[in-house]
Amino acid sequence: MKIRGCGLAAWVLLLVGIAAPSGFAEQAGGGMDGRIEMSERMVPAPQKGLQIFVRNKHLAGISAFGPAKTLVFVHGATYPASTAFDLPLDGMSWMDYLARRGYDVYLLDLPGYGRSTRPPEMDAPASANPPLETTDQAVAALGAVVDDVLRRRGLTSLDVMGWSWGTAIAAGFAAANPAKVHRLVLYAALWVIEGPIALKIDPDHLGAYREVTRADAQKRWLSGLTPAQEKGLIPPGWFAQWADATFATDAKGAAQNPPVLRAPNGVILDVVRYWQKGHPTWDPAKLTMPVLMVQAEWDHDTPPYMSHTLFPLITHAPWKEYVTLGEGTHTIIMEKNRLQLFHVVQDFLDMPAPR
Repeated sequence: MKIRGCGLAAWVLLLVGIAAPSGFAEQAGGGMDGRIEMSERMVPAPQKGLQIFVRNKHLAGISAFGPAKTLVFVHGATYPASTAFDLPLDGMSWMDYLARRGYDVYLLDLPGYGRSTRPPEMDAPASANPPLETTDQAVAALGAVVDDVLRRRGLTSLDVMGWSWGTAIAAGFAAANPAKVHRLVLYAALWVIEGPIALKIDPDHLGAYREVTRADAQKRWLSGLTPAQEKGLIPPGWFAQWADATFATDAKGAAQNPPVLRAPNGVILDVVRYWQKGHPTWDPAKLTMPVLMVQAEWDHDTPPYMSHTLFPLITHAPWKEYVTLGEGTHTIIMEKNRLQLFHVVQDFLDMPAPR
């Protein structure tokens, strides 16, 4: 286990504060001079009538990549991947960072999130329908995207990285499809929950989706921090840049007063019926690929006890690594120490297998 930074904070869980056309849209690039080429497409979802938004970036002029240089990002419970992994803070996103290092990198927005198709139930009041996009449906959606990438690139496996709820999705897929996952990265792993959880909605009357305001998002981001810890954590303008991009993905929510982001409640249903009762949705003993777990010390959404409990249960990986990053929250990906996260993951992806 590697510890980078300061000691661990209090283990408090506040889990939830709360269509694009098909085909490609190419961004100009060219040559081997470091320019990045981007494409976007819609992949059919397992749920009939829904489409999954997928973005791809790689160095312009390169079209052949192996399993060790191909990666798919999976987002968490509330916000889409397209405004997290590809948010150009200080002019560079995590997708850009990977692409400039020779990677063919992808992200997907799950159905109901971001630029993917929203189920028709999201046009009705939330109370009119049961929770949408459960973990098993999300695993199937990831599978559809992975299969699409493998087919298009002529590969048999690739790297997968999940954040928060995305770790349960990525690991669930990897456990069920070990031959398709070359290496697995779990950032801020969601695992079984100790003690009561703080939910702003009635778990016995979950609707199809929930609504989150910008104020909710900022409060959740900074939950549990002291004023000293908050100071300088998020560089000036970064929260607004993320919030502007994220809330703009939900036109209907953005038209409300105040503007909201609608997020499917399937994950909340699974928290109540599985993780809160000590029953995870996947078996870590079935992971047979190299695994990296990364945790920030001030994470109050998926506290360190979760990853500490999970790590020893990964018993069949050929090798595994655990890294704690100092002075960061659940959203360290968009904080002052985000490059620490990038470097740790890059080291794991690039390093030769231990002998």
